[in-house]
Amino acid sequence: MTTLYLTPETKLLQPSVATIGFFDGVHLGHQHVLKQVVEHAHRRQWTSIAITFDVHPRVVVQPNFTPELISPLEEKLQLISNTGVDLTAVLPFSTEMAQLSAFHFMQTILKEQLNVQQLIIGYDNRFGKQSGETFEDYVRFGAELGIEVLLSTPFDTPQGRVSSSTIRKKLHNGDVNVVQQLLGRPHSFLGKVVHGYQEGRKLGFPTANIKPQYDTTIVPKEGVYAVQLELSGSHKRYNGMLNIGNRPTYGTFNQTIEVHIFDFNEEIYNSEVRVFFIERVRDEVKFSSIEQLKEQLIADKARIEQILKATE
Repeated sequence: MTTLYLTPETKLLQPSVATIGFFDGVHLGHQHVLKQVVEHAHRRQWTSIAITFDVHPRVVVQPNFTPELISPLEEKLQLISNTGVDLTAVLPFSTEMAQLSAFHFMQTILKEQLNVQQLIIGYDNRFGKQSGETFEDYVRFGAELGIEVLLSTPFDTPQGRVSSSTIRKKLHNGDVNVVQQLLGRPHSFLGKVVHGYQEGRKLGFPTANIKPQYDTTIVPKEGVYAVQLELSGSHKRYNGMLNIGNRPTYGTFNQTIEVHIFDFNEEIYNSEVRVFFIERVRDEVKFSSIEQLKEQLIADKARIEQILKATE
């Protein structure tokens, strides 16, 4: 897949089939639409294009807004590439772009720059300054511009329609196993191993403290999780148990993300790791003693080993 960062000089000659979206998480619903774009383009030997933005549009429209992202741009581009799309056009979202009506967006960017001949729109997708415009409006604009506008075929899961906002809510609730069904893969994020309190080592459970690589990374609900990890530069996955919380037994109040990696004894400070969330095991609890905490950690590990064994 080619990634094209749009500039005013961009002008494609090859006819294309495209879809537009922020595609946060590139969930199964997104993948469904993107694969339709690939199929329609393949039939005509045209270019298949995913059109997305470099930042969340609300950051520009509402400067105080801080997004919680399922996938940062670099990861999103890789996930889009996995669907077979020929090209992802990354638009620099700005206050000027935010002022474009749907018609002028279709005219200047889709038609004149990206040579879009066919536009496939997801069931809930809206674009342009006038957010009240409907699919029928897009069809009418397309007819004027020579762009055939099609509505994506529906895609449902046992959990209902898939959306990025639903996935964020599930993550806030700790429902990572449901999120896996909506994404088609475990939820994960990239982070860096940083120095921590080293209290776990005294209990026989040494932990790596992980700081998410991006401030906009959405972190699941506090609690204990069955996880897998990949170290940077390696595709080997290690099993582990991870705690997100404030370490109430130790009387601290700043949130940390700590992971105990099973059967692992390497020095990995400053390393990049990717954490895959498999299942939430329990809430974070304040224990009456350190010994009680240690007993619970032993029980957690045994349970998590069984959970992860079942995924092999």
